[in-house]
Amino acid sequence: MTIRTRFAPSPTGYLHIGGARTALFSWLHARKHGGRFILRIEDTDLERSTVESVNAILEGMTWLGLEYDEGPFFQTHRMERYREVIRQLLDSGHAYYCYCTKEELDALRAEQMARKEKPRYDGRCRARTEPRPGVEPVVRFRNPTEGQVVVDDLIRGRVVFDNRELDDLIIARSDGTPTYNLTVVVDDLDMNITHVIRGDDHLNNTPRQINILRALGVEPPVYAHVPMILGEDGKRLSKRHGAVSVMQYREDGYLPEALLNYLVRLGWSHGDQEIFSLDEMLALFDIKDVNTSASTFNPSKLLWLNQQYIMRSPPEHVAHHLSYHLGQRGVDPDQGPDLVEVVRAQQERAKTLVEMADNSLFFYREFEEYDPKAARKNLTPETAPVLEALRARLAGVEPWAREALHQAVLAVAEAAGLKLGKVAQPLRVAVSGGPVSPPIDVTLELLGRERTLARIDRALAHIAAAAA
Repeated sequence: MTIRTRFAPSPTGYLHIGGARTALFSWLHARKHGGRFILRIEDTDLERSTVESVNAILEGMTWLGLEYDEGPFFQTHRMERYREVIRQLLDSGHAYYCYCTKEELDALRAEQMARKEKPRYDGRCRARTEPRPGVEPVVRFRNPTEGQVVVDDLIRGRVVFDNRELDDLIIARSDGTPTYNLTVVVDDLDMNITHVIRGDDHLNNTPRQINILRALGVEPPVYAHVPMILGEDGKRLSKRHGAVSVMQYREDGYLPEALLNYLVRLGWSHGDQEIFSLDEMLALFDIKDVNTSASTFNPSKLLWLNQQYIMRSPPEHVAHHLSYHLGQRGVDPDQGPDLVEVVRAQQERAKTLVEMADNSLFFYREFEEYDPKAARKNLTPETAPVLEALRARLAGVEPWAREALHQAVLAVAEAAGLKLGKVAQPLRVAVSGGPVSPPIDVTLELLGRERTLARIDRALAHIAAAAA
């Protein structure tokens, strides 16, 4: 049997963190077993589904690297198939028309709640054979009234539901459109889904879907219900907890691998290991090892993990993602030093790519002003002779390489009888605009001779203007 999993988001918003984790678990399960991973867009909620949301989901999947083997399939393209199955259930007696009005159902619900009963449809149209004039009926599934539905969940273990507790759910609205529980069953059937991995908020739908599948004469797939993700306040993760959209993490400067690594650890572990390459995830992940309790989202832990990935990843890979953030700041990375070399210089210094991009702007364009505190301390009449000596020495450095540049700065310090830091720091502020940069020889090498000398001239002019 070829294992086939699916990720089936509704395009009513962005791809959120919970959805991304479900997609990751489904993707890992399929890949680990040489199976197929299918993307299905459940867009039957026509009022709330948007093209923008579809694009956001596809963009999020692409950025995370969760490639799907089939799809995306759209439920709105399959309406004729759903109608066919509804007709099949009606013809076989597994479904019936219900003519109850909203007012009648509201009254029924109120009566049941007054008796402290669980509100549910009482099946009053089950035996009805005649239409009701002036009422467009819904179609209800005729749920079995005896026996149990046993779900052998890969995460939660055996879960048993009493059929008497399940009422006859609506599978087609009065306008003929199918409902979620019908469409998902038909899709899983037609797409030969073997394993349904989804959030545990769907667990109560599972016995209903199993009963529909059995009414259609097929055995259901294997289910695995993943516990929810909570915020640090113990409540379900939502917008109030900050960035929950996958693409917002891109905007905030996270590497996709760091987010995937963090998501796989939300509810799953392998000993004390924290950092997993994709190959390690594929080798070690087992859906049966996912915890049954909810996980807590910890932004600080994710930030730490992102910093580890920035430090450990190949500079070429980091540069690929950093170029996006420089572009967002109006910088063309080709108009300046080699971006890979800039990453090498900055890898140990940034927790996010946003931080790295902001700290690297001075390599690619003029800064607007000096950091006020750094300038007051380092760009003074006392440091002007040091900067003049540096300019004269650096103008003749050949080759323009870090070792030669280091020796030039060292020679100026020795000639002035100063410690290296007393020379390097004014030079750093002069060329970068601020008090922090990579080592000064690396900084100068990346800036190049022309930019370095021009910025020393600018700093000398700043000192003169301030003195005047």
